[in-house]
Amino acid sequence: MDFRITDEQQLIVETVREVMEQSCPESYMKECYEKGVYPWEFMKALQESGLSMLGVPEEFGGTPVDMVTLMLVAEEITKNGGPHFAFGQALSIADMLEFGNDEQKEQCMAEVGEARPGFVLGFTEPQAGSDSSAIQTTYTRRDGKVYINGHKTFMSNALICKYMLCVARNGDVEDQGKKGNFTMWWLPMDKAGVTKEPLKKIGWHMQDTCEVYLDNVELEEKDLVGVEGNGFLQLMGNFEVERLLMASSLLGMAEAAYNDASKYANERHQFGRSIGSFQLIQEKITFMKLKIENMRNLVYRTAWKIDEGESVQIDSALAKLYCAQSANEVIDDALQIFGGIGYTTDTRVSRLWLDARVQRIGGGTDEVMIHIAGRALLKEAARGL
Repeated sequence: MDFRITDEQQLIVETVREVMEQSCPESYMKECYEKGVYPWEFMKALQESGLSMLGVPEEFGGTPVDMVTLMLVAEEITKNGGPHFAFGQALSIADMLEFGNDEQKEQCMAEVGEARPGFVLGFTEPQAGSDSSAIQTTYTRRDGKVYINGHKTFMSNALICKYMLCVARNGDVEDQGKKGNFTMWWLPMDKAGVTKEPLKKIGWHMQDTCEVYLDNVELEEKDLVGVEGNGFLQLMGNFEVERLLMASSLLGMAEAAYNDASKYANERHQFGRSIGSFQLIQEKITFMKLKIENMRNLVYRTAWKIDEGESVQIDSALAKLYCAQSANEVIDDALQIFGGIGYTTDTRVSRLWLDARVQRIGGGTDEVMIHIAGRALLKEAARGL
């Protein structure tokens, strides 16, 4: 494959840098992080520049681009200190654009048009993290209405989203273990019976995360999304690309930490010379760079394979696993190079350090990625591939 980016891709990357210089300086990111507020100004700047609509079909006001371009933008945002969640509307709203009815699509895109998340994905539950088939939230029917009951957890942006794409199982059937019993519902977050309780986190301070309780939330049949009973399959189809998006954002975070640490190693003097002149610091810098290049190769190659129409079941799991682990290692080494000042909020490496750790959990844990890749690799071996 050709790793050279096109002139069009270069222009898009340069546009990202310009937008971030104007609307997302480090001082703004630090202020949002310390106050625990959503970076509205930056999100609106991405919207106004058209960047947030990259990858969204033209019929919905977007600009179609290939997967490599999407990954380049995600990487560039975090490389320049932006939040990991700032980009990826095309992927986060894909389920709605593919399976939603006209009214649902219109409501979703109205939110996107206001630089807001299209919806919160109501999937994870206290007993259903890695074991997604253990979802207990149910929907039942009576008197021509649909009622949702359950408890969702780790709901990102629940405080600012107007809608939830809620996955629930049919409470009117006896065999609750079948994946074919799961259905998607379009649930307005201002409905009676919806209760949100924010969770306190060690990182991700610019994005709220909540417990959401659903107590007899009344919906209509028109609120069904896609085909009844196909909710699980509809949801799973987008996970591989979501994992790659996370890997790309992690690559950018690692690059940001590396750039900051390398600059500091040249500027910081101890024992009469720069700390970068010491071999132990040089060793860290060298292996940080090596890990970043390996991350880049995995991300770009997987994106290229998607654009070529090839399967990335194994590739996306490997990319998510390696980038999550390696980015944490790179950022931790960067913090070590900074020393004591790195453990304060005066450096952005401390923010990267806090935010990167959860990426080994969210979007599929390290252990689940190993299971997905390992199982598929052994099947390949059995077929003699």
